[in-house]
Amino acid sequence: MRNKTTKNKAITKSTDGFIRVISGQFRGRKLPVKDVQGLRPTTDRIKETVFNWLMQDTRDANVLDCFAGSGGLGFEALSRFASTALFIELDPSAAKQLAQNIATLKLQNAQVRHTNSLSFLEQKNSNTPFDLVFVDPPFRKNLAQTSCNLLEINNWLSEEALIYLEVESDLNTFKPPSNWLLIKEKKAGQVFCRLYQRQLN
Repeated sequence: MRNKTTKNKAITKSTDGFIRVISGQFRGRKLPVKDVQGLRPTTDRIKETVFNWLMQDTRDANVLDCFAGSGGLGFEALSRFASTALFIELDPSAAKQLAQNIATLKLQNAQVRHTNSLSFLEQKNSNTPFDLVFVDPPFRKNLAQTSCNLLEINNWLSEEALIYLEVESDLNTFKPPSNWLLIKEKKAGQVFCRLYQRQLN
């Protein structure tokens, strides 16, 4: 009986050392996650909600996962046949784990940049813009506003890009760029999940 209980705890504790891909070609795969201070993997429940919102929009999308952390959102998109994914992560151990997980899944269409997300987004993008962007910054560091502004002004977004933003529920100062339309929103505990679509000016 004790062994069975221990096994069940290991399976259900998905945010302690592992993330789980919930659908697509890698469905059920568990990927290791480093125990990094401030790292807050998106829960399976929120991921399911987000990718239900994105059901028609993930396949063939070029994806940018800012503040990637565990990479849970980016890997979920790749599992659902996104065309490419770029993971941005500042913490060296988390970035290394992302690269290892990419290798484990034998992904040829994903890469990691070990750098500060804001520094990265401050550059003007001269490459293919992104169709789907995940912005899930550490809480209470005032990163969401600056990140989204930089995405808009520095050519990181395709014409009708989708931007998923995950912020603390008590953040009431965030204002999206004027041409972003809020199309989905949900509060889950201490988290606000919002999906915006970029509109042509």
